[in-house]
Amino acid sequence: MVTHTPLKQPETRFRAGFLGGSQGPLFHIIHEPTAAPLRGCVLYIHPFAEELNKSRRMAALQARRLAGAGYRVMLPDLYGCGDSGGDFSEASWDLWLKDLSLCLEHLRASAPQAPVILWGLRTGCLLLGDLLRADEGITPAASLLWQPATNGELILTQFLRLRMAAGMMGGAKETTAQLRARLEGGEVLEVAGYGLSPALAIGLAGARLAPPRGGPVCWFEVAQGEDPAMSPASARVIEAWRGEGVNVRSAVVRGEAFWATQEIREVPGLLDETLRCLEEVC
Repeated sequence: MVTHTPLKQPETRFRAGFLGGSQGPLFHIIHEPTAAPLRGCVLYIHPFAEELNKSRRMAALQARRLAGAGYRVMLPDLYGCGDSGGDFSEASWDLWLKDLSLCLEHLRASAPQAPVILWGLRTGCLLLGDLLRADEGITPAASLLWQPATNGELILTQFLRLRMAAGMMGGAKETTAQLRARLEGGEVLEVAGYGLSPALAIGLAGARLAPPRGGPVCWFEVAQGEDPAMSPASARVIEAWRGEGVNVRSAVVRGEAFWATQEIREVPGLLDETLRCLEEVC
C-alpha cells in the first residue's frame, strides 16, 4: 500500500457557485492564483459515477497546485452529479457535453486572452474528445489526460458488471446482453446506487478516444510496482497518435488507482508530473 503524509499546498484562493446549465444548476469550484500572473484557464472534466467521489481529493490537490503556478482552474459537477441539479438517472452524454460547453464559455469569458487547457480523468477524457468534436471553436493550448479511457463500450460493460456481481450475491443471474437489451428497451437500470439511463448508456458506449486538436497532449498513467510501465493498450494508442503527427508527452508515475481505491489516496508524483509537463508545453 502506498501512503503519503499530507501534501503542503501553495497559497491560493477559491470560490464556489452555480451556473445555469442546460437542464439545471451546475455546481462548480474555481481555484484562482493569488500572486502569480494568469497563465491560462483550465477546465477539469471528472470521471464517471463513483470514480468522481474517489478522485475529488486528487483533483482538488492538482487544481490548487495549478492555481499556485498561475492557472485559473474550474472543477464543475456535471448534471446529476455531486452538488449539481438533477439526478444521475436524468443525465445523458449529450447533456453533459452541452453543460461542459457552458462551463468553458464561462471560464473563457473571465479571461478572453488566456490560453485554454482541458484536463480529463478516465471517462472525462472521452468527454473531452467529444467536446472538441462538437465545438470546432475550441482549440486548447494543451490537453491533460489522466488515465484516459479509450473505449466507452468497455467502461459501460465494466459498470454493468457491478450490477451483475451484486445480483449474484443475492441469487440473481443477469448477463450484460440482457442488461443492454433492457437499456435499449428504454429502462433505467440501478447500478451500484446509480440510475443509468438509456441515453447516457448509449452515449457512453459510442464514445472513443481521439487525439485532441490544438496544442500538445500530456498523457499520464498511474501504476504500482518498482518500475511502473505504460499499459500496452495505451502505448499503442500513443504510438498511433504520434504517427499522425500529434505531439504526445507521456509519463507513468508510481501509485495506487486513486479513482477506484476503497480509501481516498494521493499520488504526489502525478501532481508533480502534470505541472511539469504543462509548464513545458505552455
